[in-house]
Amino acid sequence: MTTAHSAPAPAPAGRNPLFSASLLLLFAGGLFLLVMASIHLGASNLSFRDVGRALFAYDPDNPAHVIVRELRLPRAIAAVAVGAALAVAGAIMQGLTNNPLASPSTMGVTAGSTFLIAIALAVMPAISYKGMMTFSFVGAGIGTALVFGAAAMARGGMTPVKLALAGSAIASLLSSLSTVIALRFNVSKNLSYWFAGSVSGVQPQHVYFAVPFIAVGLVLALLIARSVTILSLGDDIARNLGQRVGLVRLMGTVTVLVLTGAAVSVVGMIAFVGLVIPHITRLLIGQDYRWIVPYSAVLGGALLIVADMAGRLVNPPFETPLGAITSLIGVPFFLYLARREGRGL
Repeated sequence: MTTAHSAPAPAPAGRNPLFSASLLLLFAGGLFLLVMASIHLGASNLSFRDVGRALFAYDPDNPAHVIVRELRLPRAIAAVAVGAALAVAGAIMQGLTNNPLASPSTMGVTAGSTFLIAIALAVMPAISYKGMMTFSFVGAGIGTALVFGAAAMARGGMTPVKLALAGSAIASLLSSLSTVIALRFNVSKNLSYWFAGSVSGVQPQHVYFAVPFIAVGLVLALLIARSVTILSLGDDIARNLGQRVGLVRLMGTVTVLVLTGAAVSVVGMIAFVGLVIPHITRLLIGQDYRWIVPYSAVLGGALLIVADMAGRLVNPPFETPLGAITSLIGVPFFLYLARREGRGL
C-alpha cells in the first residue's frame, strides 16, 4: 500500500499504457477461446453450438447441457481461477522478496496447505469443503513461516537461492509427513487428489466457495501492485519514497496466503505456475506490477487451461495430472534460474 506522499511507481522501459492494455485485451480474448475449447473437449466432444446453448439457454433435460454446466464449465473456471491465483501469488512473492526463484510451490506454501489437508482428512474424514479451505489457508501460513524461519537462520542471512533451498527442503519434509499421515490413517486415496493436482474432480460447489476468495486475493494484489513495484527496488529506496515497507509486506503475505490457500483447496498441489508466468510477463511488459498482476492472472489461467487439455490428450481416455504437465515446463525453468542466481550463494 502507498502513503499519501509516495512517489509514482516507475514505468516499464519501452512500454506504453496503450500497448500494454491492447495486448492484455488480446490475451484475454485468447483465454476466452481456450475456455470454450476446453469445454468442447472431452470423452464426448460437444459441438460449439451445444456449448453456447448450454451457457445461454440452459435446458436441464438435455444431457449435453448438463455435461457442460455440471462438469466442464466448473472444471474450466477452476483451471482459469487457480492458474491466475498461483501466477499472481508467485509474482507478488518475487516482488516482496526480490527473489526470482520465489513461488508458492518452491517456497513451501502449497506443501503446507496439503499437509494441513492431510491432517484434516485423518482427524475429520467427513469435513466440509469450507473446513477444508480453512485448513488449506492455515497450512499455507505454516509453510511460509517455516521456510522464512529456516532461511533466516542460515549463515550470512537470506539470499534468493537460500530461500529456494529452504523452500525445497520444507516442501519435501511436509510432503513426506503428509504421505506418512495418509498411510497411517488410511486416507491415501483421498489425499492422492491433492498430491497429483487435478481439476477433473471439481464440482460446482467448489467453484462457488473458492472463486470469491481468489477474486478477493486478485483485488488485493492489484491494490498493492504499485507499492510492490517500488519495494522491488529495495527496502531503502522504498522507505525514501514514502513506503511503509512492513505494511506492504504484511498485505502481500495475506494476499499470497489467500490466493494459494484457495487454489490448493480446489485442485491440490500445482507446481511452477507461480515461477514461470511472472518471468514471462516481465519479458512482455516490463517491471511495473500494475501490469504484471493482470497479465500474470490471464497468462496463468491460459497455462492451466492448456495443461488441462494436454493432460486429456496425452493418454486418452485416461488423464495425466495437471501437476505432471506443469512440472515438465517448470523444472527446466527452475534449474535455469537457480544456475543464473547461483552467484548469490
